[in-house]
Amino acid sequence: MLRCTWPAPPPWRLHRTTANPGGREAVIACGAPLFNARIAVPRLGFRPAVDLLPEPGNSGYLAHVGHAAHAPATPEEALLALAMPHPHTHRGPFGPEPVPDTLLDELCDHARAEDADLRIIDEPEKLRLLADLVRTAEDVHRADPRHAAEIVRSVGPEGVPVEACRRHPDATLLAGRDHLEFARYRISPSRRWIGRTGTVAVLSTPYDSRTDWLRSGQARQRALLHAAAHKRRGCLPHPAPRTARAAGGDPETPRRRPIPAGGPAPRPYGCPYVAHVPPPDHRGAGR
Repeated sequence: MLRCTWPAPPPWRLHRTTANPGGREAVIACGAPLFNARIAVPRLGFRPAVDLLPEPGNSGYLAHVGHAAHAPATPEEALLALAMPHPHTHRGPFGPEPVPDTLLDELCDHARAEDADLRIIDEPEKLRLLADLVRTAEDVHRADPRHAAEIVRSVGPEGVPVEACRRHPDATLLAGRDHLEFARYRISPSRRWIGRTGTVAVLSTPYDSRTDWLRSGQARQRALLHAAAHKRRGCLPHPAPRTARAAGGDPETPRRRPIPAGGPAPRPYGCPYVAHVPPPDHRGAGR
């Protein structure tokens, strides 16, 4: 049995700011290992038994994962489990190849299986609106000295690899985290890749409670693993502040870009840029 508790360091995930009230980002981030644990149990020949927030008075006890009846893993569960060891997120521009509609439909189905909603944003006006909101969110983050310092400290052997941060965070349509302080020192992008943003999707949940935070984290991990199993990778932007959250995003830090042995890293295919957005009418911290 597994007991998922409140994450310890790294500290940049725990800093509570306007953009991360109640440790919201840290709870969403815990949805990924929680989903991984759920997928690992079937590989042992059992069905997982999951209880979210089993002790309402204990905010550090996020989930309990056990096992139920004997049952083999389904083909989809086996596929997701095989994708877990491989990095499945990316920073910077994507390749020009479009994501097949069939794969996008599958990703939406996977999100719905976790009680979340994944919507593809492909209308130019909505993309511009989302880009403006993400830009606002990033400006708020960069103006917060404590948050900016935590983003810089997140780079290193135990965090975000340096090689994954070398592209300017403002080189694509949607602004990214400024891990290497390009913007702070007024370094402009040497090249802009506006047309290489990839397919943009927004992940939402019915409410903005701690249970929804965990569900959104699991839905995002499930979608990313399914995409990785089909040789696609996603990019996750930063959390939006509450002023931008009605239509902005709240994703988690991206992971490293995979580099195959024996050759240079290929440019990833155009793939989902997934953001979590709480509903505008339910923004309280909840449980």
